[in-house]
Amino acid sequence: MARRIDVTGAGGVRLAAWEFGDPPKTDPRTDPETDSGPGAQSGPQSGPHTAPGAGDGPGVLLLHGLMGRASHWAPTARWLSGGHRAVALDQRGHGRSDKPPRGSYTREAYVEDVEAALEQLGLGPAVLIGHAMGALTAWQLAAKRPDLVRGLIICDMRASALGAASQHTWTEWFRAWPVPFATLADIRKWFGEDDPWVERPNPSRGEWYAEVMAESPDGWRPVFEPDQMLRSRETWVYDAHWEELAQVRCPTLVVRGLDGELGRAEAQEMVRVLPRGQYAEVADAGHLVHYDQPEAWRAAIEPFLDSLRDA
Repeated sequence: MARRIDVTGAGGVRLAAWEFGDPPKTDPRTDPETDSGPGAQSGPQSGPHTAPGAGDGPGVLLLHGLMGRASHWAPTARWLSGGHRAVALDQRGHGRSDKPPRGSYTREAYVEDVEAALEQLGLGPAVLIGHAMGALTAWQLAAKRPDLVRGLIICDMRASALGAASQHTWTEWFRAWPVPFATLADIRKWFGEDDPWVERPNPSRGEWYAEVMAESPDGWRPVFEPDQMLRSRETWVYDAHWEELAQVRCPTLVVRGLDGELGRAEAQEMVRVLPRGQYAEVADAGHLVHYDQPEAWRAAIEPFLDSLRDA
């Protein structure tokens, strides 16, 4: 089970956080895995929060990547909740969090959101686990507020600049989506097989994208605005982020999928730049490491998490 807690991010943006663990029997909350499909949405809990029945031990905040949502972390968070207080955050523009049309989607806004979430949830100093864009946000916050971060896991995110061509490719890719999709099966098939970006059939990729779609009167559409995703992305693709990486003082694990977007040479250079960096890789996994190979992903991060508990 997961319970929803509303926190207030930068500029007053409402963010939905999802806490994993055993909720009080008198106060059930909806599970973020089901909130995009059939089923009732129960009311959020607002303000600072200490959850009765949540996992004991250090706090963990999980940050999804671009287009993602907190429910993508549900299996990892449930696994963590046995020994940690595990919370996954829908970042601004994503999931159940606010998507202000004229809101700020800068790096600073994303980082300030996570800073506010850690403080309002009483999680710090926490372990941050971030995938892709969420990993960049995590290490930027760790550099800015070392008092809030005791450990960091970076999952398949590059530190180098990607450039203008990359942003153009993404713009064209969004335009190629055959929205609205008629059924969830159509979503799974297009993103798992038919998408030109798919080199070979990948059912887990299809499931990942099905998770970010919601039914509308004319079919299934993304729960985010592609325009806002491009605005978010353009705030990091033109710049390299090595300097901020070098400022991260806490123990940090860099994880890559062998077929992911982060190459081995760059990942190992990131480990070298990090003052306390470590390296792990997951075989037979692409960019969606924790979705492609969930058991291998957990095996890759468990020794690192254990070392933080023993420190």
